[in-house]
Amino acid sequence: MPPGERPVSALLRSSTPDPGDRRSGLLCGHHTEFTQLPPLEELFARGGPSRTFLERQAGSEAQLGVKGPELVAVTKLLSEKERELRETEHLLHDENEDLRKLAENEIILCQKEITQLKHQIICLLVPSEETDESDLILEVTAGVGGQEAMLFTSEMFDMYQQYAAFKRWNFETLEYFPSEIGGLRHASASIGGSEAYKHMKFEGGVHRVQRVPKTEKQGRIHTSTMTVAILPQPTEINLVINPKDLRIDTKRASGAGGQHVNTTDSAVRIVHLPTGVVSECQQERSQLKNREMAMKKLRAKLYNMHLEEETSKRYSARKIQVGTKGRSEKIRTYNFPQNRVTDHRINKSLHGLETFMQGDYLLDELIQSLKDYADYEYLLEIISKKA
Repeated sequence: MPPGERPVSALLRSSTPDPGDRRSGLLCGHHTEFTQLPPLEELFARGGPSRTFLERQAGSEAQLGVKGPELVAVTKLLSEKERELRETEHLLHDENEDLRKLAENEIILCQKEITQLKHQIICLLVPSEETDESDLILEVTAGVGGQEAMLFTSEMFDMYQQYAAFKRWNFETLEYFPSEIGGLRHASASIGGSEAYKHMKFEGGVHRVQRVPKTEKQGRIHTSTMTVAILPQPTEINLVINPKDLRIDTKRASGAGGQHVNTTDSAVRIVHLPTGVVSECQQERSQLKNREMAMKKLRAKLYNMHLEEETSKRYSARKIQVGTKGRSEKIRTYNFPQNRVTDHRINKSLHGLETFMQGDYLLDELIQSLKDYADYEYLLEIISKKA
């Protein structure tokens, strides 16, 4: 199985609610806690909001768009599987022990298929965003906590680079400003690959670390922060920039970087005059390459401003828990003494922090949970609007 793909069993383990746990919300994994949301069973219960909505829409495939026929077919299959489950459950009271055991196995398989069909319905109902297929610009910046914050920022940048490799995406460093003891003040990178922005868009915000710093002599736990920004990269069609609106300056690069640093005007600074947005790059020896990278960042910043305006118009009254724009919002805590990472938006905790920081399957599991939760939240909004 390719990296980044998850077996159906893993999806079911991390996404199937425990009917006995009313706190589970949308998802309930083996090491997970979630904030309150109606469980999947309640949402799809006979007479429940989703079922009523689907039954009302089934008679009008045209309203459902190109996915209408598929949605109607999956909804019909869900009803058939639920009927099959009810009929099989009656066999649990049969006098024949072999028949009862057979029924138990059939029920487990049937429940798994029902859960998969419900998730399939959610995927069909929730529309893709125009940016989901986009590449992205990743920016990391050290926050509160001095050298410790910079060390953590360096680890986070490495984690996302490893995650890009795990997903088989391209990762190109655009800026890198290290600190004195091996940390990182600020860095940015271009990440490209299949659905890169769709996976990474919920990573933006303030990330908090709690641990004993290497520089701490008395063993006290410190709290530091760093900020992640995720900007979708526009295509030429999405965004047109008038060259007359740009002021491009060149200067000598500063900081660590070898003998060429202070001898050539390789650093590039671009100002978008109508908005005042600034983009700089001094990563490469070539002025042409730095200009290309600075333009890539500028385009992403301007596109993101446009998207934020559109989003605020469309969702001015919407209070979503899993957002993509909260750069000042504390979204996640990395607690090293407790070997735990907690995402505060969905109140999900994972243990095995060192493994998590390697940027592979545990980070992917958390990102998948955020995507599932956001889809579920959006589905509730669709139903409430059309109720």
